[in-house]
Amino acid sequence: MTRPYRFWLLAAVAWVAVGVGGTAVAQGREACRHGSTRLPPTVNFRVDNDLFGGQDQGYSNGVQLTLVSPNLRDYTDDPCLPRLAHWVNRHLEALQPSRFEQQNMIATFAQGIFTPTDFSRSDLIEDDRPYAAGLLVGLGYNAREGDRLRTTQLQVGIVGPAALGEQVQDAVHEVTGSEKFRGWDNQLRNEPVVGLIHERMRRVSANHDGDPGWSWDAIGHYGGSLGNLTTFANLGGEFRFGRNLPDDFGSTPLRPAGENTAPTREPQSRYPSGFHFFLTVDARWVLHDITLDGNLFRDSHSVDRRPLVAYAGYGVALMHRRWKFAFARYHSTREFDEQTETPVFGSFTVSRAF
Repeated sequence: MTRPYRFWLLAAVAWVAVGVGGTAVAQGREACRHGSTRLPPTVNFRVDNDLFGGQDQGYSNGVQLTLVSPNLRDYTDDPCLPRLAHWVNRHLEALQPSRFEQQNMIATFAQGIFTPTDFSRSDLIEDDRPYAAGLLVGLGYNAREGDRLRTTQLQVGIVGPAALGEQVQDAVHEVTGSEKFRGWDNQLRNEPVVGLIHERMRRVSANHDGDPGWSWDAIGHYGGSLGNLTTFANLGGEFRFGRNLPDDFGSTPLRPAGENTAPTREPQSRYPSGFHFFLTVDARWVLHDITLDGNLFRDSHSVDRRPLVAYAGYGVALMHRRWKFAFARYHSTREFDEQTETPVFGSFTVSRAF
């Protein structure tokens, strides 16, 4: 493994496993037991893959580990957070909400891989999307007031060979017996990326008292992203129906609060089990997407990106005490002019409260 690969891999693992993960869980179980409203920390693991949608192209694969804090009194002194988080939060006060009923913090480590349709070609495929991979670390702040939520996330990382897209995809395809993609020499060049994401949500529920049983809710959202990673404005909503709906802001993992990252008023373990179906839609006005527009500071492959893109997804979520499982399938309109098929991919998420 070369030095750039080793640096980014070790940095990401250290951030998640040492700086936030293990300490947050340990402190969350001990220091956060002093109040009845101090719900436990949560760990979410998500896998996206286009094979779930019957394809092997476009957004080829993604993984994300999300660490969710309990409800916090503040972001700089609360004992539920590790010291590293206190130090970081003192430098990111501009992103943190204040004077809300409930608030929490999340940390993420994610990798996304993007490939063209024809895996067999080693030359540059000018009329298909670029080979690209991104490795990202993120911090997020959620604030809730009743049935309203605002969330802000800062993502930093790198796009290019240092994101290890080729190595990860080759390893997965070797295990699954799939053909390897041969055009990774044409991938986007190394470029540091940053993205600032903000969304606001409102939830309308048929079960205002929060009692167990059959119910439905609807969550509307709007927001956007700014940065050389992606820049867009979005608007959409989600509808859910089922038994013992969780007191959160959605079950679609592609949205900032969709992995059960929002503060909740009651722990899921209050109910023995539950399940629900969900349907989500999102429309985006895209001004920049590095995986389609190519490198911002260096010459690279790019395609004619479409400015308006719509997404629709549907799935099912199962909850049992401290566990939650969600499977979703997503369809998108064409993202660039030369795209021959509309993208389809699936996502699986498992969550565990500690």
